[in-house]
Amino acid sequence: MRRDLTWVVALAACLWGTSALLREPLARDLDAPTIVLFEHIALVLFVSPWLVGALQAWAASPARVRASAVIIGAGSSALATTLFTAAFGLGDPITPQILQKLQPLAAMALAAVLLGERLRPRFALFAVPALIGAWLLSFADPLDVQVADLQAAALALGAAVLWAGGTVLGRLVGGQIGARHTLALRFAFGLPATAVIVALTGSGWTMPLDRTPQLVLLALIPGLLGLWLYYVGLRRTPASRATLAELMFPVTAAVVGVTLLDATLTPTRWLGMIIVVLSVTGLAWHEHVSRSPAVREHDIPASTAV
Repeated sequence: MRRDLTWVVALAACLWGTSALLREPLARDLDAPTIVLFEHIALVLFVSPWLVGALQAWAASPARVRASAVIIGAGSSALATTLFTAAFGLGDPITPQILQKLQPLAAMALAAVLLGERLRPRFALFAVPALIGAWLLSFADPLDVQVADLQAAALALGAAVLWAGGTVLGRLVGGQIGARHTLALRFAFGLPATAVIVALTGSGWTMPLDRTPQLVLLALIPGLLGLWLYYVGLRRTPASRATLAELMFPVTAAVVGVTLLDATLTPTRWLGMIIVVLSVTGLAWHEHVSRSPAVREHDIPASTAV
């Protein structure tokens, strides 16, 4: 039995949760598509030594894998990141990130349809509390959500659905061509997609020089490093389990927002954060020690990836 790497996916999600430190100040002054365009330019430069090999591996892959890689780049990287960045211009620095709680719902359905993963009943013992905790974490008053709260939420939820699809398709692509090539292709296909979004929205094509250090750090830490760890972990973690581990993203975002961005959390939000941490940690431990895991993994060998 292969060693489970749910904890690596959770670590990557923690890195994503730090992105508000850099993304939120940029979103106050620049158009979201502009930020994402230059973020992808930096990322493509960082992975340029891998691009030739990645494109060769992509060209030699089955059609389903090739299409999935393009969808990951254009949808899960370019469009999702644009929606997520735009949400910061409408709301507080915590809400857009903690609303990623809906990723498990979409990813579980997609994993069952596309990857043949099976959820055993005991999975609900971890999934249900995690989703309840994520709901409590999302709103100051979880029983009275105002229309104003939903303005940034609509954008953040759109990003969550696209990222959920990336979780499932990333496992399919990564199982065929490897984590490094999947990462390189994500940014390579994402870059032209971001340029199209900039053109369609009439956003700016230039980036102030004094913003360059923030942009580079944003691309390097929550971007490149976070996604590399994510794809490494995803190769040995069923998508349904990985998407629950990704709830560490909103938990980290809440901690960063409270401690470094002067945001505040209500008692119900603190309770939700604790529930999410315990659920994700409990799931990772269970899958590591149990002979009967909560998620039955369906391997995707290269010879049967189609």
